[in-house]
Amino acid sequence: MSNSIFTLPPTGFGPGSQPLQADDELDYMSMPQGMRTYSQHTPEIDDLARVPQGAALMRAVAEACGRVARGGAGEQFDLSPLPPADRAFVVDVLGEGEVSIRIRGVPAVAVQESVFAGVWALKGVGVDAIEVAPIPALAVSRAAQPVRPALGLKAAKPADLANAPSMLTELQDLSARPRAPGDLPQVINLSLLPHTEGDLAFLAEAVGEGATTILSRGYGACRIEATALPNIWRVRFFNAMDTLILDTFEATVTPEAALAAPEDLADSAERILDVLETLR
Repeated sequence: MSNSIFTLPPTGFGPGSQPLQADDELDYMSMPQGMRTYSQHTPEIDDLARVPQGAALMRAVAEACGRVARGGAGEQFDLSPLPPADRAFVVDVLGEGEVSIRIRGVPAVAVQESVFAGVWALKGVGVDAIEVAPIPALAVSRAAQPVRPALGLKAAKPADLANAPSMLTELQDLSARPRAPGDLPQVINLSLLPHTEGDLAFLAEAVGEGATTILSRGYGACRIEATALPNIWRVRFFNAMDTLILDTFEATVTPEAALAAPEDLADSAERILDVLETLR
């Protein structure tokens, strides 16, 4: 969508154009705070010989991280055959990271990123697994399955409807274009475009709701929701005060904010082996 309708204000207008008075204070928006950093956690076990299957599985996970970091396909590991002590050890090693995912459908699956980026714990009816990938495959394959269908122009039109129909036309056009993982996203930035509350309500009905919701808690929070239009996601960033600071639609297979980068996966491979080394 073109931003050509926006022009810079004339000289002498807008914030910062006038001198401050003695009692004036600058009022800055609160920015995200409290970004998490990795710190090694030592599991509460003193001998890996007590959990041989769990230790072997974590070594296999570390090796998978290396392969995926080099461009390999995602890999999944079934936890259900592990003895209780070994499974508890694996859960202790994994911990909980910054990203959680809800995937609706049958079966519904809850996903929690571990403290190792790109290593995900999947739990649902008949699902008890670890997946090594930039993002679990199911979160992408089910994304546009409608929990609430996209009504398009049949959505209710509020009295204050303004620019949403033209935004919807562009979103539908972007959704129809073929896309592959790694393609650059195309973004409609609602924070910069003029819109009304009615526009937002119309768009919510028009694009519907898909099956995947992602919450990333790092620098503030990022909420990513699949729409019922293929490859169209609503991506919203909030600061530490829970104030919305960026509101966008992204046309992409998966928003970059949800993905573990190759270098993160490579780091995870090393960190898992470091943890196992401390227990030898």
